[in-house]
Parts: sequence; structure tokens; C-alpha cells
Amino acid sequence: MELLEAIKGRRSIHEYKEEKVDKEVLERIFNKASWAPNHRMKEPWQIRLYQDKGKAAYAEAVMESYRRQGFFDGYDVNKTLRLEQGIRDFLLNIPHHALIYMERDEDIRKFEEDYAAVCAYIQNVQLLAWEAGVGVLWTTSPYLHDVQFSEAIELDSRRYKLVSVLQMGYPKRIPKPKVRTPIQQKLDLCDGNEKS
Repeated sequence: MELLEAIKGRRSIHEYKEEKVDKEVLERIFNKASWAPNHRMKEPWQIRLYQDKGKAAYAEAVMESYRRQGFFDGYDVNKTLRLEQGIRDFLLNIPHHALIYMERDEDIRKFEEDYAAVCAYIQNVQLLAWEAGVGVLWTTSPYLHDVQFSEAIELDSRRYKLVSVLQMGYPKRIPKPKVRTPIQQKLDLCDGNEKS
């Protein structure tokens, strides 16, 4: 697959087949993605992969976070139970949840450099996954900022920042592309000439 084809063809996937992605395929994706640019070769990304029976504890930690944040407030008991079950089933039906995190640096400049590197790594993962026929949804859900969620998954929030969770699996449905804004509307050329 050509690079431009992967960039333009990649989609955020919301529906997955039940089939798991082979461990070797996932490891190859995560490994090749490490060619992302990163300052001082820190390679700041860390990955925790939830799959199979491991998804149950992860899904429950997400549900507890949603409850704490009031996602189900204002609904009657039956509606709440249906919503909770729907979200739980949705999470459990996704073959793989790759939690991407990084060590915090007290120096804000270095922290931002590391965060940018992790985001570049994530985009590499998405493109390499797409090339392998694997769909990804890059999520930045509210529970990633919930200290108690971090505690529930035994990750020290004082030491580590949760950057994202990548939902991964073979796509059941691929969305249609959305129109992109012409770059001329976002590009400001500062070449010494007056703007027309």
C-alpha cells in the first residue's frame, strides 16, 4: 500500500468483527510504529494491551469511571441498566484495547516533546494497522483523566499520563470519507509579499 493511499484511505473504525488479530501482526504494527520521531531517542510510548479475558476488568474500570463522572445520572433504574449493559457489551465486543501511556516529565518542554512523540507513534500505529487490514479508533475518553481509573488498572497517575486507548480489530464496516478543508484556507504564507 502506498503511503498516500494509506493516509487518505484510513478510517476511524467503530464496528469490529469478532475475529482477533494475531499477536504477531499486532507486535509487528507496534514495533514498526516505533520509527516515529522522538526527541533524544526517548521512545516515550508504553502500551498495555487488553484482550480476551483481560477485557472484563478493563471494561469494569471504564464503567466505574463513567458512574463516578455522572454519565448515567438522571435516568431511571431500567434505563441506566440498559445503558450500562450496552456500553459494557460494546467494550467487550472490541477485540483489542491498546492503552497508550507515557512517563511524565516535570520539565514542561520535555513533557510536551514526549507527548508529541507519542501522538506521532499513535498515527504510525493507525497507518500500519490499516495497511495490515486492521481498523483502529484513537480515543481520548474522559476516563483517561480519572485518577481512580488509573488506580483501578494499577497505573500510577503521578508517574504516568494516559494518552489514549486504541480500539483495534478487523473492520466490520468502513465509513465513507469526509471532506477535508482545502489547505489554502489554513496556510498563511509569510514570504514578505503582501497578501492578495
